[in-house]
Amino acid sequence: MFKRIDHIEIIPRDIEKTISFYTGILGFKIKQRQRVEVPPLEEIVYIELNGSVIELIKVTNPALPSQNPWQTGYRMIALEVEDMDMAVKYLSSKGVEITWGPVTLGNSKRAEIKDPDGLLIELRQW
Repeated sequence: MFKRIDHIEIIPRDIEKTISFYTGILGFKIKQRQRVEVPPLEEIVYIELNGSVIELIKVTNPALPSQNPWQTGYRMIALEVEDMDMAVKYLSSKGVEITWGPVTLGNSKRAEIKDPDGLLIELRQW
């Protein structure tokens, strides 16, 4: 019946800045981009990384999210990395701040970064 998670949706403040971050730094590719004329929607951009899809939605006057990372709701997305040390070094060279970690948790390593809107992204090496 249920197959898999199809995509995650993000409403950024600046869609172009967000596209640049996810494609230029994290390696996502634009899968589809379309204008939408159903207020408050203006544009939808699907970006993909190895079969995982994020839907970026441009809306008129997006509300700002709470700054409390422990609120009820979705907390973050997680990207698996091949080598945590290399990923951290690469991201740092691109000006991306490592906001937590890396730390070892059992037999994995974990770190966190934020996208241009401050949304948390976990990095995980298994």
